[in-house]
Amino acid sequence: MTPRELIRDPFILEFLGIKQGECFLEGDLEQMLISKLQHFLLELGRGYCFVARQKRITLDGQHFYIDLVFYNVLARCYVLIDLKTDALTHQDLGQMQMYVNYYTRNLMNPGDNLPVGIVLCAEKNDAVVEYTLPKDEKQIFAAKYMIYLPTKEELRRLLYGDDAD
Repeated sequence: MTPRELIRDPFILEFLGIKQGECFLEGDLEQMLISKLQHFLLELGRGYCFVARQKRITLDGQHFYIDLVFYNVLARCYVLIDLKTDALTHQDLGQMQMYVNYYTRNLMNPGDNLPVGIVLCAEKNDAVVEYTLPKDEKQIFAAKYMIYLPTKEELRRLLYGDDAD
């Protein structure tokens, strides 16, 4: 399995029971996902195992926290997830790059493939992804989540773009 094959986009988080238009914080989203971990693992796809929540890494005395860490046994790699309740920024991708680099250099086991990082955000901007990450990037991904199952029209726009009428 390649890292790209691991990533769904969008993720449908309807099982959380969040009402459309309801406001929530990243910590709330994380707590909801943990409390419904079995459902979230099914939404992630095949081969995922839960490793950690709020995984702390320390660099020169400064602490950073990776929201969720999984291991995919099919791809033989760590999958790091950072949750964002707002639109994706280039800083979010840079932070994930740091997390992936840390795992690559310090926490991989013999036989592991390179870790994969997913910034799971409410709004994804493909241009921000394109110009923040190198063209040949194969470890860092941004994926949108939706808290409800899309309508037929929303699904058509997701699949075919805005001019799919």
